[in-house]
Amino acid sequence: MQAASGTRPESIVLPSRRSCILGIAAFSLAGPAFAKTRLKPLFNGKNLDGWTPVGDANWQVSDGVAWADKGKGGFLVSAESYRDFELRTEFWVSPDANSGIFIRCEDPAKPSATRGYEVNIYDTRPDPSYGTGAIVDVAKVSPMPKAGGRWNVMTIRAQGDTFSVELNGQKTVDSAHDAKHAEGVIGLQYGAGVVKFRSVEIARL
Repeated sequence: MQAASGTRPESIVLPSRRSCILGIAAFSLAGPAFAKTRLKPLFNGKNLDGWTPVGDANWQVSDGVAWADKGKGGFLVSAESYRDFELRTEFWVSPDANSGIFIRCEDPAKPSATRGYEVNIYDTRPDPSYGTGAIVDVAKVSPMPKAGGRWNVMTIRAQGDTFSVELNGQKTVDSAHDAKHAEGVIGLQYGAGVVKFRSVEIARL
C-alpha cells in the first residue's frame, strides 16, 4: 500500500547517522583483524620442537621463553623454509646483546648475512647504520632505535624482492629492495649478552 504524501510507512526504519558510521568502522577494522588471525606460532613456549640449535649457544626454554646467555654464538633454525611471509616476534635483549633474526637463509647449517638476510638486533654495533632495526648490507636505519633492557615487538615482511621492518610500531625499513635470496629458513641468533624470545609467529603471503 502506498503511503500518503508527506508520510512514511511505520515499517520503514532508516538507520541513524551514528549507526552508519559505526558500521563502516567495524567493516574497515575487519581487514587487519583477519590478517592477525593468519599468523601461526612457530614457537610453542614449551620446548624447541620445530627448531634446530646450530652452534654452541646454551638455548633453553623456561616460563614460555626461549633464551640463551652463554656461548660463542649460535642459532635456533626453523624446520621449514619460507619465501614470502610476515613474521612477528617478541624479544628481550640485554643492552650489550648481539642478536638478530635471519630470514631466507639458504644453508640451514650455517645461517649468515651473506647467504640470507640479517634483520639486526645489536644496539652497540660499531656501525649503527646497520644496527638494531636494519637489514645488514641491504637497508640502513636512521636514527637507530634501542631495544636493550625491555620487551620489544618486531614485524618483518618479505614479499618478492621487497622488505619492511617495524620495531615497536616504528618503521625502521620501508620497502627496501634486494633479490639475492628468494627462499630459506629462519634463524634466531645468539651472539652475546642475554637473548630471549617469547613469541614467534608467521603468516605465508
